[in-house]
Amino acid sequence: MKLLDPRAARRRFVAAMCLFWLPVGLYVPSQVLLLTERVGLTAVAGLFAVYSVTVSAMELPTGGLSDVIGRRAVLAASGLLNLSGLALMALGTTLWVLAVAMFLMGTGRALSSGPAEAWYVDTVQAHSGPGAELRSGLARGNTASSAALAVGTLTGGALPFLLGLGTDLGTRLADATGGLVLPLSVPALLGTAVCVAYVAYVLTALPEPPRPAATLRGVLRGVPATMLDGLRLGVAEPLVGRVLLTAATVGASFAALELLTPGRAATLTGAPESGAVLFAALACAGFICAAIGSQCAPLAARLTGSGERAILASLGVGTTGLLLLGLTAAWDGPVPLALAATGYGLVYLGHGAAGPNQNDLLHRRVESTVRATALSVKSLALQLTGALAGLLVGSLPIGPLPWLVGAAALLLGALLWTRPARPAPTSTPAAGTPIPATEPLPRP
Repeated sequence: MKLLDPRAARRRFVAAMCLFWLPVGLYVPSQVLLLTERVGLTAVAGLFAVYSVTVSAMELPTGGLSDVIGRRAVLAASGLLNLSGLALMALGTTLWVLAVAMFLMGTGRALSSGPAEAWYVDTVQAHSGPGAELRSGLARGNTASSAALAVGTLTGGALPFLLGLGTDLGTRLADATGGLVLPLSVPALLGTAVCVAYVAYVLTALPEPPRPAATLRGVLRGVPATMLDGLRLGVAEPLVGRVLLTAATVGASFAALELLTPGRAATLTGAPESGAVLFAALACAGFICAAIGSQCAPLAARLTGSGERAILASLGVGTTGLLLLGLTAAWDGPVPLALAATGYGLVYLGHGAAGPNQNDLLHRRVESTVRATALSVKSLALQLTGALAGLLVGSLPIGPLPWLVGAAALLLGALLWTRPARPAPTSTPAAGTPIPATEPLPRP
């Protein structure tokens, strides 16, 4: 098999990330409203619980599966599951069908957590060796994800509104299908078409080195062993443990941001409907800031002198943003509003710049055999801590305090990077062997 050069691998990685996250952006603005039309708000909370539990339960097994049977097969399965889940969510009218949809989408999300990035790192290191430059490609992948979410959010939020203009195509569509296809269903149905393109692209554009034929017995033995190896990394390798702890603090900060922002937007505009429009605009702006931050991640590492110091500075920016949101929560007026909007953008900007630098350090301390598993452990740490932090934040009185809890969590994550990491062994590495995370930074 001819190896892709790093430039070609980066382009294909970016395209895959765009195609995966675009459907997510499409359905997010209308998802809650659509589900509420079908089953009511109380049931919607249960459906989201199905999704969250599924992602958490499947995160490690699916990461291990990618390390055992290959990246491409798992990514294609992820796309097919997302396609099926989106179709059921768009057309389903009963609770059990929608629960199946959320289960399929949760499984698809878990399957997607890591294999694309692991494919990119494997491909680049196979071509250029273990010392290959990774940070710029990881940054562009994160930028592509955020840009796709921003475009999808704007498109998915506008489509139902546009269908109601003029001849009211949305109402005619609902009448023609007996209420099966609502205007709110259209973004999810458009997302299924993107999922088809994603699966086709993964199968044709992401070549992998030949692997031994996978057998059911081999998978059943290999996946648990790979999962255990991935979990041991956080204990055996201090730098990996630091990345995982940082992911946990990021999850806590995002829980505060995502839980508190919609209510604050509704309070500001005076109505839930107009608040939802404002929140969609804020979310889009946040994704754009995350994209800018990701694109600037290599620059941040060069300016600060290392990836570790870049993470410290980036998380410091995010902490400042949450502090601004907390300190302005008790005041009204144009100045507090402007400061709060600035704070919201700073949170996403900081997270965007920190992510590629964290993953660059992570990939240099893990081998290909557990790379997707390590990313799944990182994602699991973020999600579980986010869920617990959400319960805490939701129990606190409205005001500055819940925001400051998120800021304190992110500050702890930043402080983890005040101490330089211990260099890894510097003996001559074989292909796929970890190399020091503190290698000299590439020049532009």
